[in-house]
Amino acid sequence: MECFSTMCYVAASYPHLKVGSLVLGQGYRNPALLAKMAANLQLMSGGRLILGLGAGWQEHEYRSYGYHFPSVKERMEQLEEALQIMRLLWQGGPATFNGKHYHIEAAHCLPVPQPSIPLLIGGGGEQRTLAITAHYADLWNFNSCTLEEYSRKLSILRQHCQRLGRNPAEITLTYLSTASVADDPALVVRDPKKHFIAGSPTEVIRELEQFIEVGVSHFIFRFLDIPSLERFVRSVLPHFR
Repeated sequence: MECFSTMCYVAASYPHLKVGSLVLGQGYRNPALLAKMAANLQLMSGGRLILGLGAGWQEHEYRSYGYHFPSVKERMEQLEEALQIMRLLWQGGPATFNGKHYHIEAAHCLPVPQPSIPLLIGGGGEQRTLAITAHYADLWNFNSCTLEEYSRKLSILRQHCQRLGRNPAEITLTYLSTASVADDPALVVRDPKKHFIAGSPTEVIRELEQFIEVGVSHFIFRFLDIPSLERFVRSVLPHFR
């Protein structure tokens, strides 16, 4: 499903929920247009949007829809320019930007989004992605990894923040994982190639507490089946309320 139209539907149908993307591949939408789309949804939703962006990585998706698939270097450059353009446009005045990949001239984005739209950046590339995150992000997401790997990436993110003179506490930490919860070990699904939050309710609670201890405050889960989702809601979620 197309992400932005889906967020509009969810925001209209469930006025008590925030909506967000995890994450939009920035190369599919012109950044000035994306800034206006996001500002419009922020207005219509009453300030409930979290805009998640990434550099894009699924080559087959780019090519199947007729998009040029740039190099990693180019995609990272495009992501940073897109973030700069959106921040400029959301300030309200005519915005001009001349970059290597994108440009705008005396462009407007009105009304100015209120409150300011939180930007989430997803990824763990240590030289570019985490540096861009340190510079522009309000939230950071890294996914499907062990606590040790998350902690290592977080340490690098904090080093980038220190280099920029930014307080790393300004960046909200989030974690995405597939979750499998069952009392019977035979029903717990695991993946040898990526880390799942998996096990009995007690084991899942223990692992989530460890992520919370390193600073994670928001979790996003995918469930492979309804029984696992129901077990999570019944036996894990109440522990954190």
